[in-house]
Amino acid sequence: MVTRRTVLGATAAGALGSTLIGGAARADATVTIDPAADHGAWQGWGTSLAWWANVFGDRDDFADLFFTTRQVAYNGATLPGLGLTIARYNLGASSFNDVAGERMVASPNIPRFKQIEGYWQDWRNTDPNSSAWNWNADAKQRAALVKATQRGAISELFANSPMWWMCLNHNPSGAAGGGPNLQSWNHSQHAAHLAIVARRARDNWGVSFRTVDPFNEPSSNWWRADGTQEGCYIDAATQRSVLAQLRAELNRQGLSGVTVSASDETSYDLARTTFGSFDAATRSLIGQVNVHGYQGGGGRRDLLFNDVRAAGKVLWNSETGDGDGTGLTLAANLCLDWRWLHPTAWCYWQVMDPSAGWGTIRYDAGTLTARAVETKYYVLAQFTRHIRPGMRIIDTGAGNAAAAYDPAARRLVVVAVNTGAAQNLTFDLSRFAQVTGGSNGVVTRWSTVPAGTDRYAARSDLGLSGKSLRVPFAAASVQTLQIDGVTV
Repeated sequence: MVTRRTVLGATAAGALGSTLIGGAARADATVTIDPAADHGAWQGWGTSLAWWANVFGDRDDFADLFFTTRQVAYNGATLPGLGLTIARYNLGASSFNDVAGERMVASPNIPRFKQIEGYWQDWRNTDPNSSAWNWNADAKQRAALVKATQRGAISELFANSPMWWMCLNHNPSGAAGGGPNLQSWNHSQHAAHLAIVARRARDNWGVSFRTVDPFNEPSSNWWRADGTQEGCYIDAATQRSVLAQLRAELNRQGLSGVTVSASDETSYDLARTTFGSFDAATRSLIGQVNVHGYQGGGGRRDLLFNDVRAAGKVLWNSETGDGDGTGLTLAANLCLDWRWLHPTAWCYWQVMDPSAGWGTIRYDAGTLTARAVETKYYVLAQFTRHIRPGMRIIDTGAGNAAAAYDPAARRLVVVAVNTGAAQNLTFDLSRFAQVTGGSNGVVTRWSTVPAGTDRYAARSDLGLSGKSLRVPFAAASVQTLQIDGVTV
């Protein structure tokens, strides 16, 4: 998984122009914030639960670290909670029981912690109250979902693969050649599994899923029988069938208010192709388009946004990740999303991961022991702790800065990344009606310099010059600016 996503993340910068980490020195620049370029209300930041929650989901300290803004003790240090407000729950595809002499076929390369148990474990009985359904499965990831919900998070249900017995080869990691693996007679069963779990979550777990997405990177052909995780290739025609079945099954479960989302394709361009292939009837079933950000600095984010906006749908970057533990790649690509994609929510794949750099906190894959905090944690905190749900998404006209405005608090937040040599950035706020700053015009800022000592370091040492703010940026650094007393 890391190999193919690292390759995607390294895609050459397209016409939109990504910034290159460690590039040549650049001249000082001005970023103009335009409150008239308002792309709607921010819905929040999130993470998928899945593997890390299958290991650590019953721990309150991690629930507090990821889903609150409290100061949380971890490994002898005190960390600022990320304040995530979206939990994506992965409905598993694995079980280890025998059904009429048949059993799941497991990839030889999938570790146990990536085998997520599903609930419908015997196809011979559709009754969720029967012994064919194991509601004690997936206890730790369920615990993480409940803890996130109790801390105020909204949630989405998604599936990496249909249950193993719905797959042609009974292997939830994929077909031998990476082709279709969902049995044609199990489209409704996959949909029913999702809908019944959503109903169970509402009635028994205290969790009301806002959206349900039946796919995960369905048009990609790397889901193979010898893979390292659960996954399934599902072509666009099959997606159309499953989406129709899912809407019907959700309605049948009394969940007509739950939105169907799709298709969680791996890249901006592929998401546009898949969405473009859907007929009007299929599009009418979908309230939210999910896309993954593994195209990195490449791809036409702007064209996908235009298509989704024209169709009247919500747009989320529902998953992204990279192996750069500094967090600079995350910040650079996130700012490109802000500039061109304009999602109303943004989710990191795994906030904890065994592979160096991929998570915000590392853990040992062998001992399943939590380890070091990556610098990426502090970079992500600069976005998630300050751009909060309900704030307005404001265009900056720049590919290295994100801005949001809170009209009730009269507060403007700007997060900017400098991926090159040290420089000064001037933020032009002249398009706002009034800009006074905090006490005596002071602006508070937070800084992370991966190669230096700053780790979400707070300072109140800058003042406004009228409606302008000049900020020094260290080489390869990220800063958050909180400017109070701002009206539009």
